[in-house]
Amino acid sequence: MADTTQPKTTIIVGAGVFGASAALHHITKHPTSSITLIDRDPYTAPTRVAASWDWNKVIRSDYLDPTYTRLGLEAQQLWRSSPVFQEYYHESGVVWISPSTFGRTAIANFEAIGADVDVEMISVEETKKLGGGCFAEADYTGITEVLLDRSSGWAEAKEALGSAIRAAVDAGVRYVAAEVAGLVFDEEGRCAGVRLADGEVLAADRVVLCTGAYTPALLINSAPGDEKMHAGGRILAFGVTEGTVPLEEGKAGMLDTMPVGINDNPLGRGVDAGCLPLPKQGEIKTWGQILFRNTVTHPLTGEVISTPPVAADYNQWDVPPVLKDDARHALKSLFGDSISGEKMNKFRICWDAATPSGDFIVSPHSGCEGLFVATCGSFHGFKFLPVIGKYVVQMLDGELDAELEKKWAWDRELPPTEGNKQWPTREYREFMGQAAAGSGLS
Repeated sequence: MADTTQPKTTIIVGAGVFGASAALHHITKHPTSSITLIDRDPYTAPTRVAASWDWNKVIRSDYLDPTYTRLGLEAQQLWRSSPVFQEYYHESGVVWISPSTFGRTAIANFEAIGADVDVEMISVEETKKLGGGCFAEADYTGITEVLLDRSSGWAEAKEALGSAIRAAVDAGVRYVAAEVAGLVFDEEGRCAGVRLADGEVLAADRVVLCTGAYTPALLINSAPGDEKMHAGGRILAFGVTEGTVPLEEGKAGMLDTMPVGINDNPLGRGVDAGCLPLPKQGEIKTWGQILFRNTVTHPLTGEVISTPPVAADYNQWDVPPVLKDDARHALKSLFGDSISGEKMNKFRICWDAATPSGDFIVSPHSGCEGLFVATCGSFHGFKFLPVIGKYVVQMLDGELDAELEKKWAWDRELPPTEGNKQWPTREYREFMGQAAAGSGLS
C-alpha cells in the first residue's frame, strides 16, 4: 500500500553526516518517498569539503551531557553491527588526558543509565604503558588520572560516509552533484525547492538543509531582505587544522594497538588536541587546538557572518604555516619527542558549523514553511552517522521526543559565548596574513 502520509518529494541539501544519514533513514522508513540528496561534490569524489569527509574520526560515547551519551551508545551498536558501517569501525579504545572532571562525569553518566561500558580512570603510569608505551612522553601536566574507554575507537570516515550514501542510493534515493545557489519560494512564501548554480530549479514539497558551514551564507543568499530567514547568532562556521604523519618502518607496528589519544594539555593553546592511528597508511592523523572563524560582511545585507573561504574547495588544502604548526603540536602533546612533526606530509582545514551550546539543530525553520534544518555537528557529530538520520526523520514526521525537540530547536535560548573555550574567537585572516579570506557568498 502506498505511503500517503508523506510529502511526495523531499530535497536534502548536503551529503555529510546529517544529510547522508537522513537520506538513508528516510528511504528506509518511507520507501515510497521521492528523495533527492544534493551535494556540490560527487560522493565518490577523491576529496570533498564536508567536515565528515576525513581520513578518520573518533567514535566514542563519553560526554558531559547524558543526551549525547545515550545517542553515542546507540550509534556504537550500529558501528559494531550494521553491514553499512561495521567494516569501517575499529574499537581501539580512547584515552582522554584532562585535568578537568570530564572523565569522572562521563563515567557517572554511564552508571546512571546502566550502560555496560568498559571504561575506567587509570593512573598516569598505567597510561604510559598502553599501546606498547605510545603515550609515554605525553604532556601530563596537572594530571593525576586518565580516562580510558576500551569500548570506543575510531572509524574510517570518508569510507563510512560513502557507504551510507551508497546504501541510500541503492534503496532509491536520487543523488545530484551540483552547487545549490539558493532556495526558491512560492507565492505564499513557502519553500518550494532549490535553485542550482546553473539556474536549474528543482522543486520539492519540503527542503532539508544539512549544509554545515555553508548554512548562514545560503540562507542570506536565498532571502537577503528577510531577517527571520537568517541564522543570526544561531550558527557559526569555524575551522580546525588536521594533518597526517608517516611513521618510520620500525614504529608503524604501534598503529595496530594504539588507542585514540586526546589531550587537553597544554591548556593555554585552546581546545583539546588529538591523534588517531591510520594503520592501512602507516600514518597518524592529528588535529590541532586552535579554532578559528572567517568573518565577512555580506555584500547584499551588510550582515556580519562567518563562512568558509570562497574557493570551491574552501581552500582546505592551503594551510598557513601557523596552523600547520598547530597540527604538529598535537603530536608533541601526546608523543613528546618520540615522533617528529617535521615529517607531516598532508594538512587540511576542516570547516564545520557550531552553535553556542554545541548542540545540533534538527528543526523546522520557524521563518519558512516547508523548510527544515539539520546541521551543526560542532566537530562532534560524525560519530552519530548511523543514527542521527533517524532523529531527523522523526522531526520531519512530527515524532521527535519533546526534550530533543527543545534541545535541537531552531528557536531556542542561546547561551553566552564569553568564556566558552569551545567557541572560536580567532580569525582565519590572522593566519593567512591578508585582509580577508573570501566570503563564499556567491
